[in-house]
Amino acid sequence: MTSSSDPARIDEKSALRESLDRHRDAVRWKLEGLDEEQLRRPMTPSGSNLAGLVKHLASVEYGWFCETFGRQVEPLWFDPASEEDMSLGPGETSAQILAFHDRARAAADAVIEELPLDALGTSWRGVTVSLRWVLVHMVEEVARHAGHIDILRELIDGAAGDHRRS
Repeated sequence: MTSSSDPARIDEKSALRESLDRHRDAVRWKLEGLDEEQLRRPMTPSGSNLAGLVKHLASVEYGWFCETFGRQVEPLWFDPASEEDMSLGPGETSAQILAFHDRARAAADAVIEELPLDALGTSWRGVTVSLRWVLVHMVEEVARHAGHIDILRELIDGAAGDHRRS
């Protein structure tokens, strides 16, 4: 999302949402033009790969925005607590993971739209958090993994950068 807002006049919720969307969009842009093998290829000793990082981001969007605020979450076919959200299983495709990410993002966006920043929810750890806190946390989470994705993409084909050049 490119902001047409005046940064000096943007409200807090819109600023947080625009920051989150910039990083979400960078994640997806970094995957463009890659094939299934490249998206699944383990690029670090721990096995990090592009599709696995997107799967993780989808699961945390559902967790922090939807579960925390009592919203519907689609049934997961993996256990995020055991880090199964960091890699693709043999029957999973990158296309399925990208669609999962789209659904998680849409569900999270609905929560952001519906609730005020001061709305309270209970995290998976049993801690009370506000939507404001979750938005800040998710900007950090997505930005962190967008950086990982940028490095993995550069290792695959040399493409680097944090946003699409005009």
